[in-house]
Amino acid sequence: MTTWNVPDMSCAHCSAKIEAALTEADATAFLDFDMAGRKVDVDSTLSEAEQATLLSQAGFPATPRKQG
Repeated sequence: MTTWNVPDMSCAHCSAKIEAALTEADATAFLDFDMAGRKVDVDSTLSEAEQATLLSQAGFPATPRKQG
C-alpha cells in the first residue's frame, strides 16, 4: 500500500477523478481518501511509478508519503 500526498485534492469530484484513473488501470485497486489531510491510501497491483503517472495525468500530481 502507498499513501499519497495530493495537495490539489479538495472535493468529492477530485477523489472521483483519482479513483477513476487508478481503477481504470487496475480494477481491483482499493482507495481510501482522507480529504482533510489531502491524502489517499492506494492498495494496487500497479507500481508506485505507474500510480504517480496516472495521478499526474488525471491532474493531481502527488508524492508518496513517507512512513514512520
